[in-house]
Amino acid sequence: MMASQFKNYTTDELLKKLKNQKRLAIFHGFIVLFLFIVAGFNSAENGFSFSSFLPLFFLPMQGVFIYEIKKMKKELTLRN
Repeated sequence: MMASQFKNYTTDELLKKLKNQKRLAIFHGFIVLFLFIVAGFNSAENGFSFSSFLPLFFLPMQGVFIYEIKKMKKELTLRN
């Protein structure tokens, strides 16, 4: 099993990093949602194009944000 990358952080540093990561994930989620809305309107008016599928490229990044948050929460529960 691979060692956690968060073991080097203190609990306070990890809490700050978790708070920042949550904020970034929410912001990124809104941006992706906005891109889906714009792509939907663009597709309805002009048909499908590259910009119609552009939001799909950003979905894996959102998954990484969520995965990192889960790993940080797991590390915090192991410490308590």
